[in-house]
Amino acid sequence: MNNTFNNLVIYNGYPLSVVVAILFHIFVLSVLLYLQSNGRTDVLNLVQPSVITALFIDENPQVRNEQNRELQRLERTEQERLNREQQQQQQIDAVREKEEADAAAQQRAEEAERERQQALLVEREELQRLQEAQARLEREQESLENQRREREVVDAERARQEEANNRARQAEEAQAAALQAARTESQLVQSATGLIQQIVQENWSRPPSARNGMRAILQIRMLPTGELVEATITQSSGDPAFDRSAENAVYRAAPFTELQQLPISIFNTNFRSLSLIFEPEDLLN
Repeated sequence: MNNTFNNLVIYNGYPLSVVVAILFHIFVLSVLLYLQSNGRTDVLNLVQPSVITALFIDENPQVRNEQNRELQRLERTEQERLNREQQQQQQIDAVREKEEADAAAQQRAEEAERERQQALLVEREELQRLQEAQARLEREQESLENQRREREVVDAERARQEEANNRARQAEEAQAAALQAARTESQLVQSATGLIQQIVQENWSRPPSARNGMRAILQIRMLPTGELVEATITQSSGDPAFDRSAENAVYRAAPFTELQQLPISIFNTNFRSLSLIFEPEDLLN
């Protein structure tokens, strides 16, 4: 239609003459075509057409201006229509694009929701596994705690039994040690006492009045070094000469250095003050 308008504008100066000439040529061409389509074989004598001279009539400039304004209005109308169609098409395209974008966003949202649901499912499964593992761990810890308490009870009972056995064994050992110590102390006392009696007898000078069966008891006080502090008659033999000889024998025999080897406790208990029985065996009848 724009081309038609442009052509009309080009021939705007003589539109009526041009239209008449065009219609006339179309008529002549139609007659020729019609005659050619008949079935006659004879040759037609073409008649030389009369020359028609087209006369261009000068139109009124006011009419031409109105036609130009009309054509411009039509062009503006057509352009507005095209603009409206273009805007409508743009709106349709925008709506389509929006729908496609909304559909894509909806699809992405659905995929995100599916992924979230899947993640939640995986998380719940993982949480369930962790809870089961925690429960197993708690059961194992409880079992271990019970076993530990049982072991503690058994160990405590074993410890009490061992402690009781140890106390009994220590008591037995202490009793045995005490008996052994007593035996040892008694043996040491007897041995040291016999040694003192032997040394005293070896240093004794028999008086003429000494007879068999005479017996004197002396109280001897000594130091841990074996030195003699004092020797006195606590029970007389009835013979003063025999008693004096016994005292002299004790003084001559001192110091008793063998007593230095005795434990101090045994010395203090038995030899710091010793009651010595002096009864020689080789006296005359």
